[in-house]
Amino acid sequence: MSFVNPINKSYCLEIICESNYQKLLRLVPDLLSFKESATGIAHHQSNLYLKVLALSPYTMTIELSHCFNTPSDSFVEPALHIRLYLDAQIAEVLNDHNRPQVTQVYKNPSLSTEIMNYKWRLNYFLQKWLDHCLKKQYQFDPKNT
Repeated sequence: MSFVNPINKSYCLEIICESNYQKLLRLVPDLLSFKESATGIAHHQSNLYLKVLALSPYTMTIELSHCFNTPSDSFVEPALHIRLYLDAQIAEVLNDHNRPQVTQVYKNPSLSTEIMNYKWRLNYFLQKWLDHCLKKQYQFDPKNT
């Protein structure tokens, strides 16, 4: 599997986070008005679930996930925790269901390259996942909770 590794990763990360913010607003047009949760529905696709985890005047933290039903159980994946910086119009992945937040993984700030790589992988994944969800034409309605 190929790995995208740009030369100026911090600049590219900023561009991806700006792009992800715009894609989230295209995927969930009323996102900023949601206070609790919403369900995204697309024809012949697993539902997308959005849950508002925190809301302040300048930030909003959400969880976005699919819920897959298996014969024995159901599981939620990837369960991304995403912080939206409303004034800067940036969306940054904090963590997913398998990975802790970057501050729990890298406690030493001198490991800036590793921190950048960690953030890059999470946010690049979000970019590709949002592209997929937009292509599948998910529709969100706050009444579908």
